[in-house]
Order: sequence, then C-alpha cells, then structure tokens
Amino acid sequence: MMIRYLLAAIVAGMIAGVAMTAAQEVKVVPLILHAEEYEHGGGETEHGAVRSLPGLYRLAALLNPVTAASAHENAAEESGTLFGVDRFGGTLLANLVVGAGFGLILMAAALLCGIPLSVNTGVLWGAAGWLAFQFLPAMGLPPELPGFPAAELGERQIWWVATIVLSAAGLYLMVARHEVWAKVAGIVVLALPHLYGAPRPSTVESDVPALLAAEYAVAALATTAFFWIVLGLVMGAAMDRLERTV
Repeated sequence: MMIRYLLAAIVAGMIAGVAMTAAQEVKVVPLILHAEEYEHGGGETEHGAVRSLPGLYRLAALLNPVTAASAHENAAEESGTLFGVDRFGGTLLANLVVGAGFGLILMAAALLCGIPLSVNTGVLWGAAGWLAFQFLPAMGLPPELPGFPAAELGERQIWWVATIVLSAAGLYLMVARHEVWAKVAGIVVLALPHLYGAPRPSTVESDVPALLAAEYAVAALATTAFFWIVLGLVMGAAMDRLERTV
C-alpha cells in the first residue's frame, strides 16, 4: 500500500509540474525576458527576446525563491540551452522533478499529521503547502527578477529554510491541534522569522523598474498557488481512489 501512496504522490506532483510550466509560460516567462533586457542593457537578443542560462535557472527554480533570485550570480556563461535542452524543456523537466518532490512531502505531512488527504481536503492541503513554502517566506524574501540586488546567498538560504520549517510547524499547531496554548504557540512560531527579519542587500538600486518587479512577485506567487492547488486536488483524488480499491 505504501508503494501506491508513493506512486500517487509522484504522479500527482508531475501533473502539477506540467500545469505549473504552462502557467509560467503565460504569466512569468514574459516578465523574466523583459527584465533580462534591462539586466543585459539591451544587449544580445534572439528573436527579440534575451535568452540566457541564468533566466532558465530562475524560471526552473521558481518554486524556490532563494535559488531563483540568486542563480544569475553564480552562472559562468550564457546560453539559450542547458545540457542540450532549451528554456521550455529545461523548465518542464525541473518542474516535473520539483513537483514529484513536493508531492512526496505533502503525502508525508498528511500521513504524519493523521489528517486525511482527499478531494474534499486537497485544496486545504495545497493552500497549506503554498503558505509554508511560498507565501510566508516571500513576505521576507519575495521572488526577485534578474538584475535586482540581493543579500548574501548563504544567509538567504538559511533564513528561507528556517522560515519554511517554522511556518509548517506554526500551521500544524494552529490547524491540527485544538488546545488554546497550541493556537497561541502557532501564531508565535509563524511570526518568529519575520520578527528576526530576512537578510537585506546593501543597496536597493536596480535598472529594473519597480513596477515590473512587483508584477513578477505577484505572478510568481499566483503560479505557485496554482501549482499547490492542482497538487492537492490531484493527490486527493488519487487517495480517494486508492481507498476505494483497498
């Protein structure tokens, strides 16, 4: 039975990854390409759009705002492809892998918490995943476009991971536990990383317009919300079907 659970989580994650890729192509890719024009100062373009390896990494790692925001800092060369795969193909492959991973995490959380994952609760589980992995960390480290200044990578990664762990713990205390002390503790745990504060860059100057950055942050959070809702619904449907076959 456990093997079926694992397969259901992986397949559901891959389906959500495909849906995520389609949403990115519509809402996120145009903003990244536009920002790359500012980053490169209107330099080399291909078919009217700047194509670069950093942009591919940012898009493929959109589910991890820290990696997506900092990938351009460590890229040594620019290319329209990664390991022979073009921008869209690389993004799709990355989203399939990330989707499968998040599917396994969501399945593990449901089993450990003892809260059933079904079609009826799938949206709630997806919303919880989005809050813990995307929205709450983004309150301190919003998704960033290429060309935007950022704090030191290691500091951002530590804060981002700590925020996810504390956010997940806080949501568990507030939702899964019924004691008053648990509700209060959940609020405190959720607030801790934001009271401490996310790492900040030494400068906020950038050639990329602030309006474009705001549009990107909204689009990134919207597409990741879509990903988590699809993941929760598909996994819920799969779990319902598995329960009927037992």
